[in-house]
Amino acid sequence: MDLAYIPSPSTGVIDLGPIPLRGYAFCIIIGVFVAVWFGNKRWVARGGRAGTVADIAVWAVPFGLVGGRLYHVITDYQLYFSDGENWVDAFKIWQGGLGIWGAIALGAVGAWIGCRRRGIPLPAWADALAPGIAVAQACGRWGNWFNQELYGRATDVPWALKISEGPNRVAGTYHPTFLYESLWCIGVAVLVVWADRRFKLGHGRAFALYVASYCAGRAWIEYMRVDEAHHILGLRLNVWTALIVFVLAVVYIVISAKVRPGREEIVEPDAVEAANAAEAADAAEAADAADAGGVEDVESGEAKPSETKPGDADTGDAKPGDAKASDAEASDDSGDAGVESDAQASKTSGAAETAKG
Repeated sequence: MDLAYIPSPSTGVIDLGPIPLRGYAFCIIIGVFVAVWFGNKRWVARGGRAGTVADIAVWAVPFGLVGGRLYHVITDYQLYFSDGENWVDAFKIWQGGLGIWGAIALGAVGAWIGCRRRGIPLPAWADALAPGIAVAQACGRWGNWFNQELYGRATDVPWALKISEGPNRVAGTYHPTFLYESLWCIGVAVLVVWADRRFKLGHGRAFALYVASYCAGRAWIEYMRVDEAHHILGLRLNVWTALIVFVLAVVYIVISAKVRPGREEIVEPDAVEAANAAEAADAAEAADAADAGGVEDVESGEAKPSETKPGDADTGDAKPGDAKASDAEASDDSGDAGVESDAQASKTSGAAETAKG
């Protein structure tokens, strides 16, 4: 008897009235929103414009979903095109079945179209989104838990996943490979963020690091799975895919670091132009305000009347009317001098006449 295990949900669908809410689709949607939100924060920090990541995701996400489904259907074609199978089920994406390899490959095509339309470099956009994609995968893997799929070998460890009887599965406890991959993807996101801050990764190297580190974990996790898969030389197809993509990612990191070292200084030219235009407008507005303030100061100085301080009269400043008073005083003095002169002349004349007599 197993004393501890991870239970599986009894159903992967919750009916909200007439609307079925499928756990697998819900996990995918949450992952997409988290990736866009996280990628937008990193893009703005790199000097990009808010909203650009979401605009390009409008192209990348549909392409990615189609690519992921195509990879799954092509590599597991027997599930849909064998005798007794219904090929229409290939379109029922909500039942599970998205290959990350096809999702990244075709999603990159959609992202390239979106980046080209916006005039920004695809590698820079991919670097900003890389850890967000890893977190999105961590969320999406829980959709496999709702569908009771993609588990590992039978085990009795305390964290074993309990699987119920159903189509193409046997009841028992198994390694929760969905949980292993989810935790691994969280670690990949942390690694990419740390390495990007530490080494200033650019020109697609942060994205390549995400790819390489994810492949390193996917190889051993894939090896534990027991679901039906094609084998080449004794290894599952996805193990070979992980190994090959890992080598390609590492080669890209090495060559890119030599050919284009450092990081892009400008990731979105339109954002730089808009920022420069805004700075120029602010500078012009500030200059206009300063000029207007100077004109007002000059006008107020010209219109201000002269003020007379107490004591100005002592310094020789005259008030209105002082001139008239001075003229009157001068006139009086002149008159007095004239009278005195006439009196003196009369006395002199009288003395002279007396002497003659």
